[in-house]
Amino acid sequence: MAETLYERLGGEDAITAVVDEFYDRVMADDQVAGYFDDVDMQKQRAHQAQFISSVTGGPVEYSGGEMEDVHADMGITPADFRAIATHLDDALAEFDVDEDDREAVLEEIAGYQDAIVTAAD
Repeated sequence: MAETLYERLGGEDAITAVVDEFYDRVMADDQVAGYFDDVDMQKQRAHQAQFISSVTGGPVEYSGGEMEDVHADMGITPADFRAIATHLDDALAEFDVDEDDREAVLEEIAGYQDAIVTAAD
C-alpha cells in the first residue's frame, strides 16, 4: 500500500511543527500578518494543522468552515495568497521535506485559491 503524503510528511507531530514554523514566518511578514491581527493564533495553528493533515490524506477530517465563507470578507489578493504559499513552502523546506512532496502540498492548497482569494492585486 502506497504511503500517503501525510505519512511522508511525518504525520501529526511533523505537520504541527511545520505549521508553527509557517505561522512564525507569516507573522513576521508585514504584507500578510495583518490578516491575523484579531485571530486566536493557538486556535488558528491547530486549525491549520488539521486542514493540512486532512488534505494530505491523514486520518483527520477537517471541521472548519467553508473556505468561501471564512475568507469572504478578508480581501485576500493573489499576491497575498502567493506570499502565504511561499511561507508554507519555506516552512516545509526548513523541515527537509523533499521538493516533490512540497509541490504536492502546495497543489492541494492551490485547489482552494478561488475560494480564498476575493480581491484583485
